Amino acid sequence: MKKVLKNVSFVFLLLKMCVVFGQETSIQKRIVIDVGHGGKDAGAIGVNGIQEKDVVLNIANAILKLNSELDSPLDIYLTKYTDTLISLLDRTKLAKALKADLFVSLHCNHSDNENARGIEVYVANQNTKFSDDSVWFAFELQADFNKELGFESRGVKFANFQVLRETVHHCTSILLELGFLSNKDEGNFISDVTNIQFIASSILLSIQN
Repeated sequence: MKKVLKNVSFVFLLLKMCVVFGQETSIQKRIVIDVGHGGKDAGAIGVNGIQEKDVVLNIANAILKLNSELDSPLDIYLTKYTDTLISLLDRTKLAKALKADLFVSLHCNHSDNENARGIEVYVANQNTKFSDDSVWFAFELQADFNKELGFESRGVKFANFQVLRETVHHCTSILLELGFLSNKDEGNFISDVTNIQFIASSILLSIQN
């Protein structure tokens, strides 16, 4: 049953995409926000039991809501809208099918060192025509988080994550680690309902710029 629901959810996204393409009258930057983990894959688990999949889904949905309240909403899609597990391949397929201009994968970090804190932004360790834009956006995003929310920056890093290497040939692509759930203070901060709104707002502002 879970597999059927997952497939229905993904098909719904593709159908929605076709409708939008059919109605599109102006060129607008299209953003895909990849909501990490989901379903049976909880991702990182905080010291207080907070699950990564819940935090990033709440932030992604908050971004959608804030975007819908803008006078000129951005063209934003999520790789999933509910707590389900979508394969890494399907996530990247969606970005390609939508012809996304920007792909942002949301995650939370974890470390055996309970004092580890701050955000990390990853870009693909490949050289494509979108590599420079990806690095630039990564630096801008971490600077915005530091300025707006006071997050410490652990730097922009290069990695061979599947969602990055399979999207960077098609669009600007980054993976954002939103602080450490293994750090009690940071975990509590990024899972707080009010702070989720601030985080979502900061991400949306970065995307707008």
